[in-house]
Amino acid sequence: MQTIINVQQLSKSYDDLSAIDNISLSVKQGTVYGLLGANGAGKSTTIECILGTKNADSGSISVLGYNPKKDRHRLFQNVGVQFQEGDYQPEIKVSELCEETACLYEAPADWKNLCKQFGIGEKIDNAVKSLSGGERQRLFIVLALIPNPKLVFLDELTTGLDTKARRDVWKILSELKSRGLTIFLTSHFMDEVEALCDEICILKKGKAIFYGTLEQAKEVSDCVKFEDAYLALSGEEDITE
Repeated sequence: MQTIINVQQLSKSYDDLSAIDNISLSVKQGTVYGLLGANGAGKSTTIECILGTKNADSGSISVLGYNPKKDRHRLFQNVGVQFQEGDYQPEIKVSELCEETACLYEAPADWKNLCKQFGIGEKIDNAVKSLSGGERQRLFIVLALIPNPKLVFLDELTTGLDTKARRDVWKILSELKSRGLTIFLTSHFMDEVEALCDEICILKKGKAIFYGTLEQAKEVSDCVKFEDAYLALSGEEDITE
């Protein structure tokens, strides 16, 4: 199975504060990889360095065989990124935003079909600001998939969605995965991680303290439930004690 992301000994500091310390990870094609950890653990910095939007202090990064700094344009054409909020014009319509996004790519997906898939097909003539929080979240996923990417980064993808909508999103992503899409996600919902992820990396204060499958996480932490294993490994359970 082809390696899509290869990160070796990645480190990044801000002044004297270490954000990520010597992280190495490998993501295979057609899998879902979860980067987990408490807020401030280093997830965002890791992703920004992988995408080349921030410069790492040391380490090597390969994404789809490209160097994210030197091959920015070619990588951009093959990668989708979903953010929590976008800096959009206040009155822009869903259709306008999707069309503008599609124009950036050489072979974009059918955005109207994506909107239907994600349950916002009837909202394309609405202003983005009029959408509910859950509808906006689904729109951000659509925007990440418009490039027709080989690899997509999803950040807290189902925040704000109700139970049915979350499960609908999981089903769609599982179908896309079965067609070869590689998904790199962050999530605070452990049921989501269990439903989607093949492998995970858990960060704690900038250090990777676990790599492997969910079953392996349960084994090394001596926990029956994955959520308990995550809390034990990440140290988050100590916060409430």
